[in-house]
Amino acid sequence: MFTRRIGIDLGTTYTLVHLPGRGIVLNEPSVVAISLLDKKVLAVGDEAKEMIGRTPDTIVASRPLKDGVIADYRTTEAMLRYFINKALGGVRFFRAEVMVAVPGGITSTERRAVIDATLAAGARAAYIIKEPIAAAIGANIPIGSPSGHMIIDIGGGTSEIAVLSLGGIVVNTSVRIGGNKFDYAIQEHVRKKYGLAIGERTAEDIKITIGSALVMDDKLSTDIRGRDMITGLPRTVTIVSDDVTEAIQNELAGIIQAIKNVLQDTPPELSADVMDKGMVLSGGSSLLRNIDKLLAQAIGVPAYVADEPELCVARGTGVALDNLESYKRSILATR
Repeated sequence: MFTRRIGIDLGTTYTLVHLPGRGIVLNEPSVVAISLLDKKVLAVGDEAKEMIGRTPDTIVASRPLKDGVIADYRTTEAMLRYFINKALGGVRFFRAEVMVAVPGGITSTERRAVIDATLAAGARAAYIIKEPIAAAIGANIPIGSPSGHMIIDIGGGTSEIAVLSLGGIVVNTSVRIGGNKFDYAIQEHVRKKYGLAIGERTAEDIKITIGSALVMDDKLSTDIRGRDMITGLPRTVTIVSDDVTEAIQNELAGIIQAIKNVLQDTPPELSADVMDKGMVLSGGSSLLRNIDKLLAQAIGVPAYVADEPELCVARGTGVALDNLESYKRSILATR
């Protein structure tokens, strides 16, 4: 029987949809705008993100996932339905099999919520794959080989650190630090240092435009607009890349400590493999300038950013869907 298959990287910040044979067909923010008057979904994805911080009292634009897991079940279901319908398009006679990537540290209750929301959104069958495995597959790491590979997936809500061997996770941890925490730290830093209140979108723009994990010799700078904390009036200030580096030090230290914890629990043979091959970084937040150099310095192991790191998890779900039998051990299937 003809069956459509979809791979979904259900991220805190962005959701990516992969169709086998076509690649990534959707990459939109995980944001839903809802009318409080009649509880209707007004917009999802790019359109809803435009509304963040700009809505009247009767509309709320929010992210239904927090730290990589479902915080608002009904909104997540509506968002999944929207993304599945948009990816497949038109009239469909067969419901799709959907594989969703979830954080490695997810609880059984949180996992069940993802499966239920996926089935309620119109899937014929739902499969769950852990993000570190999907990221490793998408980064072209040969996870089936009998040697250790370390993957560090730094997303919007969580950072997943795992050592893989023989197609499974040997040691892993999931810390709730990611791009969103970076944005919040930048907001706080700008408020304390410059007395300027800025929104999360501005903070994200600052991170992308001038952000760096290490102090740079050639400083980058950008002008930002916000509300003066004292006068309440709009004001423009110029901030430099060192401001971002200083703002996110605590978050980066948390990720470094999590990597050290995983390596301390890794069997010696696999540790030797990791030393030899290095750590592979994936996830959108690994695009932060110099984060690979910082981790290599702090851990003493080479670090490499995967090609198109933000797409690794979505690509991995697509490959796993195409080879369901091969990846049976790594996937939890639910009809």
